[in-house]
Amino acid sequence: MTKQIKDKIINGIDITYNEALSLINAPFDELLNCADEIREHFCKNIFDVCSIINAKSGRCSEDCKFCAQSAHYKTDISEYPLLDKDKIVKEALYMAEKGVLRFSIVTSGKALTDKDVDIIAEVIKEIKSKSNISICASLGLLSASNFEKLKNAGLERVHNNLEASKNYFPKVCSTHTFEDKVNALKKAVSSGLSVCSGGIIGLGETMHDRIDLAFSLKELGIKSVPLNILSNIKGTPYENNKRLSESEILRTAAIFRFILPDAFIRLAGGRAQLSDSGKKAFLSGINAVITGDMLTTSGISVDTDMQMIKDTGYIVELIN
Repeated sequence: MTKQIKDKIINGIDITYNEALSLINAPFDELLNCADEIREHFCKNIFDVCSIINAKSGRCSEDCKFCAQSAHYKTDISEYPLLDKDKIVKEALYMAEKGVLRFSIVTSGKALTDKDVDIIAEVIKEIKSKSNISICASLGLLSASNFEKLKNAGLERVHNNLEASKNYFPKVCSTHTFEDKVNALKKAVSSGLSVCSGGIIGLGETMHDRIDLAFSLKELGIKSVPLNILSNIKGTPYENNKRLSESEILRTAAIFRFILPDAFIRLAGGRAQLSDSGKKAFLSGINAVITGDMLTTSGISVDTDMQMIKDTGYIVELIN
């Protein structure tokens, strides 16, 4: 059955919801191999690599239960306002020299202020004047006019994770809604920006919830999909959540590939929990990563990632 669904997808027919559900119990190795065949058919051997900078940390008004930066919880993180322009530019140029083709500026909070948006616009202009690195940003639930301002400054992509399925999201956050996130993504698209959106697994959701999330991303036409693995951060409501097994993480990634055959599915936060840093996932449907440190947790070094990408037969290339 798994191979039949794979062949159907490769022949241009989308998977149905019930077919996706059937993959929850599909033979493990067969599922992973078929996911890799789908990835190779639609995306070839191209691999997308991005890095992020935590440009504004902590004191967030939102109560997302997974997040160390929420002001609702007592966590041991550094808190600081928007970083100095030179520091952000320096990090972007460093990543460009390392061969990373995307750089994302990430800030805490429900939405960046108009004043800080103006500063970020100047940062983007300077980075673009000194390198060819593609600039992304995750700045919260911005207005259409601020998205347009950043687009005019040289921003190319906006990131805003849906985090969880529509039905499960209220259990994760109460200070904004799933619809708020969808509307922000639509505003970004209407401003001429591409978008990046995915979620977190390990929040307590079921595999059905993950499949629901993947179909929501498909309906929105998302082609860059970060897949985060929950980090159990002390002080957050999820600090004692049961950690996912590697097999469940890989199964989830493979099912996402069946649902989103031509997307760049990106291992993101929590990847360091995998014993091989994600190498097997690269052969099971994953074809993108966030490299370097995450927002408040450690990641995998750029040099390690670049070597692993090469060893698994990929070429780092920028696809919009």
